[in-house]
Amino acid sequence: MAPCLPLVILLMIHSVYGQSDSSLSYSPLHICALNDSTVKMKCTFTYPGYYIMKVFWTKGAVIKGEEIPDLSEDPEYSHRLQYLEDTHWYTTIKLSHVNQKDEDNYYCSFITDQYKWIGDPGMTLTVTDLQVESPERVTEGDSVNLRCKSSCALTDRATFIWYRNSQPLTERRDRNNELLLQSVRREDSGRYSCAVDGHTHISPDVQLNVMYPPVNPVISISPSGVIVEGDSVTLSCISDSNPPAEISWIKGGHILISGRICSFSKISSDDSGEYKCKSINKHGEKYSAVVLNVMYPPKSVSVFISPSGVIVEGDSVTLNCISDSNPPALNFSWFKGGTIVGSGIIYSISKISSDDSGEYKCKSINEHGEKYSAVTLNVMYPPKNVLVSVSGEIVDGDSVTLSCSSDSNPPALNFSWFKENETSAVGSGQSFSALQSGRFYCQARNQHGSQRSDTVTVTVHHGAGRNVIVITAASGGLFIIIIFITILFIIQRKVMNRRSAIHEYENDDPSAGSYTALDLRTRSSDQYNTLTTVHPRPAVHQSGSSEYENVSPHNKSPR
Repeated sequence: MAPCLPLVILLMIHSVYGQSDSSLSYSPLHICALNDSTVKMKCTFTYPGYYIMKVFWTKGAVIKGEEIPDLSEDPEYSHRLQYLEDTHWYTTIKLSHVNQKDEDNYYCSFITDQYKWIGDPGMTLTVTDLQVESPERVTEGDSVNLRCKSSCALTDRATFIWYRNSQPLTERRDRNNELLLQSVRREDSGRYSCAVDGHTHISPDVQLNVMYPPVNPVISISPSGVIVEGDSVTLSCISDSNPPAEISWIKGGHILISGRICSFSKISSDDSGEYKCKSINKHGEKYSAVVLNVMYPPKSVSVFISPSGVIVEGDSVTLNCISDSNPPALNFSWFKGGTIVGSGIIYSISKISSDDSGEYKCKSINEHGEKYSAVTLNVMYPPKNVLVSVSGEIVDGDSVTLSCSSDSNPPALNFSWFKENETSAVGSGQSFSALQSGRFYCQARNQHGSQRSDTVTVTVHHGAGRNVIVITAASGGLFIIIIFITILFIIQRKVMNRRSAIHEYENDDPSAGSYTALDLRTRSSDQYNTLTTVHPRPAVHQSGSSEYENVSPHNKSPR
């Protein structure tokens, strides 16, 4: 009650010197205050002719006959209500931290020596909150108008402050409670709120949702670095868009999978290539390209022969090694029969020979492995080393068979026999029967050429009821063989003739000679292998002499 004491004294003085007219007014009649703000209420009055004992503020309707409550004595207001000024013609109070419960009519009240009086019509207090009014969705590029509004017009001339995500918008203030965003961007998305300058009250947040198409998606590869065939690889796609975009993976124009992740449990070289991440929403779409470069050791190694087709002795031949690998193989080696013969992607033979025939291997190497590929060179060449040989045993009255052989690729199938100094062939085929003396040779031929053998001399001797065939050749080895066969043939013929002569003598009179009982068949051939054909002589008629004299077992020549 201390604040009211000076007022009572002043009113007493005023009542003595008061004017004849009385009046009462409020300033203002209506107050619209922000929740949790502070308001001031002022009452101006004159009341002559009465002794004013007390002036105070009250609120709400007062029932006749009941006590008029004093706000300063109300526990709800005693700590928030403060009398600012009291004179003999006005009084002012300040009410802080107003809220919705404070909305009511407020009055100046008087107690005189005559009666209690409430000054009508009173003052109206309305408490309001701030609200941000914003469209629910906007599209990037649109113009947006945000409004900070209240349920009543604020009494004070308010200056508004705007916040995005609880941060002031560069101290931006708008007196007309509106915030204009021209050509809104995705960066303008966020939580917006407003406040009145000088007041602590801030409106609840309102979300501004700016829609926009996907920006360029970002692709990441795990693991990063070199990818080797057989590794486990994951592709991830991140795209900024509103609303969130649908993600799909494309390779070679075909959709592989939908979703943010594309994974390979065991990646292969076939998985190499360009992958696209497609990000799409209703406002647009975007692509991002990434290339998977899968490393792998050489495979599908191939060797190509140039020229292709038939290779003939004397040709120039090139072997080319082609390898599928990543990175490309830079180390190539060439092998023949386990022996390294060259290096590099190309192996060349300037004038190929039959000795160059065989299997060649190309070895391809990169840092991830190696692989071989083989090819066979089949060198064609005309006949060479043509030789004539004797086939079978030479028998009296028979012909001798000569055989022709050669080294060639493909094998010679055409053989011709010639007698020296004659232009026409005397025979064909790999074998030839010689019936007469002469100098003979064979000629072998394939599709790449021909070659003739050395000349072989065949000599046929006619006499003693038999033919002796002697074969000689220009080459020394064959000549010795033929001579040896001829000697054996002569010895055989002598032995057969000798046997015939011995049997002839066995049929004569046993007394005709001392050797008529000799059976040569029972003797060792070593003892009699020098016997020649025995021809009988007429008996020598000398007294006391035998038909044969001085005959030893090893010398049966007649005297």
